[in-house]
Amino acid sequence: MTSPAPTARRGLLFAAGGAALVAGVGAAWWLRKPGPAANPETEPLWALQSEQPGGGMLPMASFRGRPLLVNFWAPWCPPCVEELPMIDAFFRQRSPNGWQVVGLAVDKPAAVQNFLGKTPVAFPVGIVGMGGLSLVKSLGNTAGGLPFTVVLDAAGRVHERKIGQITPEDLQRWATQISVS
Repeated sequence: MTSPAPTARRGLLFAAGGAALVAGVGAAWWLRKPGPAANPETEPLWALQSEQPGGGMLPMASFRGRPLLVNFWAPWCPPCVEELPMIDAFFRQRSPNGWQVVGLAVDKPAAVQNFLGKTPVAFPVGIVGMGGLSLVKSLGNTAGGLPFTVVLDAAGRVHERKIGQITPEDLQRWATQISVS
């Protein structure tokens, strides 16, 4: 049996080496493919654990993975109080389809508990106190005004921010624009 000519052998070696290189690069890419990038804007929100009016803690990280409406409100804020029933109705209607709603109250626990005793809501509420205003500012509301609503998609990206009272049209638009998948 004769050995292949040097030129043919060299071509065969180059082809095998090229195939190994492509396989190695593909394997390295697959093993190190990037996951979802951390968003510095929303990381303080996801890291938040706030007290709940009825006791216990509310970890915001538990809301990742599905569309989320976060409403910052206070019992002493008339537009906040006015929009809460509408947000509660949105939660009751949309939560079976995957939407989540969280209210973050900017006040003292006793005031929030007293208010919710008279005006209960079905969605989870966390108490962030006046420190919540720094979170509001980090989410794009530099004035720190209330009410303030942030809508995040299932990937945790900010879809929209609204300073001031929301409308039924806002809720309808968000529900149709954001995929629940």
